[in-house]
Amino acid sequence: MKKQFFKLTIIFFGLFGLESCADLDLPSDGRMTLADVFGNYQRTRNYYGACLSYMPQVGFMYQGQRTPLASFSDEAHDASDGANGNVNDWYNDRTSSTNNPVAGAYSWAHYFQGIRKCNTFLTNIADPSIATANIDENEKNGWIGQIHVLRAYFYLQLIKRFGGVPIINTPYEVTHDFSQDRRASFEECVDFILADCDAALALPETNSATTGFRWDISDSERGTITRAFAYAVKSQAALYAASPLWYEAGSKYTWEKATEITKEALDQCLTHGFELFKTKPAEDIAQNAYAYYFILRSDPSRAIDKETIFESTTARTNVWKFAGTPITSGAEKAGAGPSQELVDAYGMQSTGEMPVLGYSDAQHLQPILNPASGYNPENPYEGRDPRFYASVYYNNSPRSLTSGSVDKDLYPLTFTTPLNNVDLTTNGGEQTIRTTSSDPWVFTTTLGNTLSAGERRVISFEYKSNKTVNNAEFFFCVAGGPQGGVSSGENITIQEASEWTRFEYDLSTAIENFGFGVNSNGGQSPENHFLRFDPTGGDGYEITIRNLRIESFTNPPSATPVETYVGGNSGISSNITETRYTRTGYYLRKFNNYKSGVSVDADGLMKIFRLGELYLNFAEAAYQSVGPDAAVEAKASGASALSAREALNRIRARVDMPPLPSGLSKENFEVRYRNERQVELAFEEHRFFDVRRWKILNETDKFVTGMRITKTGDGYTYSRFKLQDRNTNSDKYLLQPISQSEATKMQSYTGQNWQNPGW
Repeated sequence: MKKQFFKLTIIFFGLFGLESCADLDLPSDGRMTLADVFGNYQRTRNYYGACLSYMPQVGFMYQGQRTPLASFSDEAHDASDGANGNVNDWYNDRTSSTNNPVAGAYSWAHYFQGIRKCNTFLTNIADPSIATANIDENEKNGWIGQIHVLRAYFYLQLIKRFGGVPIINTPYEVTHDFSQDRRASFEECVDFILADCDAALALPETNSATTGFRWDISDSERGTITRAFAYAVKSQAALYAASPLWYEAGSKYTWEKATEITKEALDQCLTHGFELFKTKPAEDIAQNAYAYYFILRSDPSRAIDKETIFESTTARTNVWKFAGTPITSGAEKAGAGPSQELVDAYGMQSTGEMPVLGYSDAQHLQPILNPASGYNPENPYEGRDPRFYASVYYNNSPRSLTSGSVDKDLYPLTFTTPLNNVDLTTNGGEQTIRTTSSDPWVFTTTLGNTLSAGERRVISFEYKSNKTVNNAEFFFCVAGGPQGGVSSGENITIQEASEWTRFEYDLSTAIENFGFGVNSNGGQSPENHFLRFDPTGGDGYEITIRNLRIESFTNPPSATPVETYVGGNSGISSNITETRYTRTGYYLRKFNNYKSGVSVDADGLMKIFRLGELYLNFAEAAYQSVGPDAAVEAKASGASALSAREALNRIRARVDMPPLPSGLSKENFEVRYRNERQVELAFEEHRFFDVRRWKILNETDKFVTGMRITKTGDGYTYSRFKLQDRNTNSDKYLLQPISQSEATKMQSYTGQNWQNPGW
């Protein structure tokens, strides 16, 4: 068989990065056959991993990976508008088939390379003459299911950007006849996407906790594609296919069909334990459950976060750095400043009404105010949807959620002897604790200085851990005293983490109850006090720690507010050379943990799929097909009937927003639905595509506006203003241009023009 002899060029640190050269037993020219790959368990597993490596890291992926996609939509205006690069090119209409500012790191070539990997894997793993490795059937099915869905996801990303693309489901042979290739229609591509997902979902479910194509995975399997991911792909693909940009008369993807598919996806996830994240954080952690959700790292086991279906695995958003306020230490630029149009979309919490119903002028400077909303244009940021406070820094919004977050005394510590059932190694500023048996513990060095009086004292560090520690404990001790001391608290949890994560534990209550060093012998002074750290009760735990310290918060005045008024500490600027200041009068807050800074990045990672999106997808399809209030029957065992309005109200209830009333017309409900989708999914890479598939780009993206605030005595004057025309709202911008080199190449092969209209 020809493909059995087809040679793969192997890049050592790519496909086979997990094996040594000796293990590979490569020929001297560095190549091996597909039979060599799929005849070996570890090499087959590595090829599966190579396919997964093409999953995009969604986040700040533009302008040299320093700007989010929101900056290229009506969600935001970026402060890099005067700097050379993607933002400036987009805002000045310099997009072309040879210069696509929104191509980012993941575009046509990237996804087709991923598809080629998937095709090679799926073709060869199914060929018994090539796939001769001894692999457990459940494990193999798990890989096959994931790669089917991954290929479907790659195609979904392509058609969202370019429309119909060639459907390639086998590895190209050397003799492949490119003249026979063609661009499939959008409908045909969606057929293929759904078929791939259904092929994966048809694989048998197993009782195995570690193998098979599963619903449930462990925290150590972050990045694994699950059944929920397959349903999420189906939901989004069907929704797009039924949308105005892509639906054609006679297509099978009607709103009725989209309702069926999106309801099944939602029902399946609900019956398998997914639910909206509603955990209310402490006041000094985040403003509300919605804010907390977007800074909290998801746990794939869904022990805490039951909403996330899939999250970027490594790329933190870096809001603090690339969209930070000027008063944030280490921030490099203001980045994506939320637009006034987005701010206007956040409703009023007391009434549930939209404050702004539209604009009476073409410049968006004269808002049509809703008198029933309770909105006060002289106090525009009071009483808004809680998602507003979680997503936007506005004038006089608190930069921090607790006093003392900036001014604090630090008491650095390191681990030292004595220790018990612990191996301790030090590498520069990092120390690694490895537990070897039961009752492990290790001392810290002494404080060296007396703790100053303060409201709060916190033990903190950054760490990586191979497992979750569920019963850690700290003890107050005194030099020269007993080995033990007084416990600061039991059952402290340190979550498993593969990248640097901040840990905090508040010692204040324990200090208040017991004092510090209550077991002292001879009244030693407080600077000789230290801690004993008991990581867990067993062996096999490995925790690497840096920046171990006690932080003493010293009662400073209230946290410095973000002043966006002209001349304020974060004041608005129209000077294109000042990239540290907002262009719109607002800064991005979503994903931003106010504790992030140069020492530790605790900002959230973007969710690629989450349950909230599935509720919205279903609501859109349902109101279009049967109206806002008609209940759609369950599509999975154990699920219940649901209407479009009820789906939206579940989203709103999570943030304590009043429910939408019954009886809205389809047209009025559409306004409320699109508004809800805009604020719920803000900055999550949906708006850019939504306004295109709805074919309202010409209404939304010509320009955005901001708010210039002037301080007048004890009050403020608010003045809306228009930013530059972008001219990125014509019909040709509904689709992205295919790279001219690719389009030219395919035209030479097929004789057909492959380029998208207008490019």
